[in-house]
Amino acid sequence: MIRSLVAAICLMCGATLAAAQSYETRAGAAYVLDQSTGTVLLEKNGNEPLPPASMSKIMTLYMAFEAIADGRLQLDERLPVSEYAQSLGGSTMFLDTTDRPTVEELIRGIIVLSGNDACVVIAEALSPDGTEAGFARMMTERGREMGLTHSVFINSTGWPAPGHVMSMHDLAVVADRLITDFPTFYPLFAEEEFAFDGRAPQNTRNRNPVLGLGIGADGLKTGHTQEAGYGLVGSAKQGDRRIIFVITGLETQADRAEESERIINWAFRQFVERRIAPAGSRIAEADIWMGAAPRVGLTVPDDLTLLVSAIGTASLDAEVIYTGPVEAPIAAGQEIAELVIRREGLPEVRRPLVAEAEVPRGGFSQRMRTAAVVLLGKIAPQADLSALPGLDS
Repeated sequence: MIRSLVAAICLMCGATLAAAQSYETRAGAAYVLDQSTGTVLLEKNGNEPLPPASMSKIMTLYMAFEAIADGRLQLDERLPVSEYAQSLGGSTMFLDTTDRPTVEELIRGIIVLSGNDACVVIAEALSPDGTEAGFARMMTERGREMGLTHSVFINSTGWPAPGHVMSMHDLAVVADRLITDFPTFYPLFAEEEFAFDGRAPQNTRNRNPVLGLGIGADGLKTGHTQEAGYGLVGSAKQGDRRIIFVITGLETQADRAEESERIINWAFRQFVERRIAPAGSRIAEADIWMGAAPRVGLTVPDDLTLLVSAIGTASLDAEVIYTGPVEAPIAAGQEIAELVIRREGLPEVRRPLVAEAEVPRGGFSQRMRTAAVVLLGKIAPQADLSALPGLDS
């Protein structure tokens, strides 16, 4: 049978819950993720497929980084510029067919200058049929493998096209993967200026409005079309914490800049990360069937940390769930239960619980006693979650 042990955990987090519920963004859609804990701090129309504008270029960049990592591209490799790439309007590096830019120059041109032409040069180089459309199909397929459930790519640039859509959640997933999978490339997103070949002095500045503000912002990509409005896939790090945020649907550049700064300040000022229990802490006990001992302690294998409020007090609900009694033998460190912590206004947290010690199978007399106790209905779950280390602070 599935057993559930429930207790209330008191934490200093009342202000966080109120802040999370009361924050209102002016963006048409938004998604804010605390990367270190995986906590979604804010979601507004997060799974709605929307025109992403140039923000979808981060998927093109992700695939370019993958190609470099597996040797299909080299940073110093020079690529040809097609007539189609030269013909693109909007944000551009002003490439022409006589150019042979390096892969590194193209990547910086996409990140800093939002170059549509640079995207197409990369796309045509990696496409299975040499076309941007073929690369876009690759993007869609790779996106599905990454868990992008509301994204379809028609091109490599984010240029308005029927059916080219991404959700704010999906953009956050790509940003999270990009930061995690390619830490050596990620510093490029903090570059504020790139003067390619000196040919376009009017287009050398990064459009990300929060870079250089001293609030930890270091990426990633702006976007704007008439249909999508102004948007930003942003990230910022302060101390050991990093947040990722995606906003879209703002009316002006000034609105985008102001909303981005507000979100960063809110996320870092209202929430703090706290260690609730160190690795190895006993959370509860599980009943054992036919073992040398009637119960085994359940511990957290890693430090248990939660995002909580900087001020205030509130209660959380914690529940230990396992299918028991658990049949012996049990190895030390074997995962046999799950700790579920529920917080008002924030997603629930699920963490595995493991056996504190080895429990071998009991001898004949022990097994007979266990069977007798079960038949008499005298087994009762034991738990005391209120004694978790760190919860009295």
